[in-house]
Amino acid sequence: MMADLTIQLTDGAEKCLYQQIYEHIRDEIRKGKLLAGEKLPSTRSLAEYLQVARSTVDFAYSQLVAEGYVEARPCRGYFVNQAEDMFHLQPEDLSEALPAPADMQTALPEMSSEILTGEDLDFSYDFSPHAISLKDFPFATWKKITKNILVDANSEMFALGDAQGDMQLRETIGRYLHASRGVNCRPEQIIIGAGTDYLLMLLEKILGRHVPVAMEEPTYKRAYRVFQSFAYEIEAIPMDENGMDVEKLRQTKARAVYVMPSHQYPTGVVMPIGRRLELLKWAKEEKGRYLIEDDYDSEFRYRGKPIPALQASDREGRVIYMGTFSKSIAPAIRVGYMVLPLSLLKVYRENCGFYACTVSRIDQRILNEFIKDGYFERYLNKMRKIYKVRHDFLLNQLGCFEKAFDISGENAGLHILLTSRKHIPEKTLTDAAAREGVKLYGISKDCMRKENAEGLSYEGTVLLGYGALEEQELEKGIQLLKKAWNPYL
Repeated sequence: MMADLTIQLTDGAEKCLYQQIYEHIRDEIRKGKLLAGEKLPSTRSLAEYLQVARSTVDFAYSQLVAEGYVEARPCRGYFVNQAEDMFHLQPEDLSEALPAPADMQTALPEMSSEILTGEDLDFSYDFSPHAISLKDFPFATWKKITKNILVDANSEMFALGDAQGDMQLRETIGRYLHASRGVNCRPEQIIIGAGTDYLLMLLEKILGRHVPVAMEEPTYKRAYRVFQSFAYEIEAIPMDENGMDVEKLRQTKARAVYVMPSHQYPTGVVMPIGRRLELLKWAKEEKGRYLIEDDYDSEFRYRGKPIPALQASDREGRVIYMGTFSKSIAPAIRVGYMVLPLSLLKVYRENCGFYACTVSRIDQRILNEFIKDGYFERYLNKMRKIYKVRHDFLLNQLGCFEKAFDISGENAGLHILLTSRKHIPEKTLTDAAAREGVKLYGISKDCMRKENAEGLSYEGTVLLGYGALEEQELEKGIQLLKKAWNPYL
């Protein structure tokens, strides 16, 4: 990439013109404003821009080449060299970038020794419940589809497009949801957006402001924070082995309920049909009540038949269904979808119809071809097998913990839970693992209220994700975990 240079030269200054040019470029490289590999303007074009003799620029570039800041490539021009190993910042350079020691407390109010020694540690094995495997992603297929679409592209593809997303993709998603999840909808009910956050933002415009919302406790914390930003009144409803406690829900003023019935995050609970019908009954009891179903990773189930979506049992138009391709394909795809009941579709068009779709039409076309031509189904089947092998392997490795820990949340999703039978504090477990280079995730981060995390139900519970770790890594990680937790076994 060609770098733009804005150099202010001073005639009659103590330093001659070529030295001013040389020092400006040198300092830009030192400060990281000119990056390794960037191409500098040609001597002719820079001389014309600065209104100086070409020989003046030649002198400056020659000095930069001699000192190793710049490389001259025959017939190509001048390029910035890799600079990390060439120099060290001098104290005066650092003084400009960092606040004085006396001001550090003000400049970094949240920094503490605990944060520096905990979150910033280097980990050999990260059992993140959110990570997925990208090693087996069909990059060649995706590249081929992209190439074919761009070759056939016309001006229409670069136009703004439908606010709800391209009709072809909505039709494809509708067919996929009906076949795989039992969802009943028309393409007109589907809205495509760049991630769940955007779709929840639209939902706030549809449901209205200051709507009391109930959420499972613990829950998906990101959705909780999004609802918080709407100034929603949020009720934390405790869970039992079947999911959200509907009787506790009835004691609230909630008008909307956010649930993950197919595989609750983070507990891994799969809501049985009886509890689902109870929720639907609650929604039907009063006008204006809705269930927000987040079906974020229902594709990954390792025992029994796939469980139909809650929306599939809805006959009154009370379920708002949401899903994403972030886990089933890749996080960078950033394509989510929301299926609105017909009663809310008119409200959406009146209140949100002017919002443009946040996913590019090219990306939508690529995804449509990927699903429609069968590549998505084949990739899903492949990843189910891979994740099942890792799931089973991890459960086998955890046999050494069975006497000291309860294992739950298995047979679906990409993580399982370990709960200490001795009620060892969560932080004690995660800190001990961290000292051995293993990163674990406590369930308290997913609780809306701190006191709930400290209750008996969740005390000493950690999450182990296995999506991004191969068998060899899982084995070594568990060996280190066994060493770390040896005093608690």
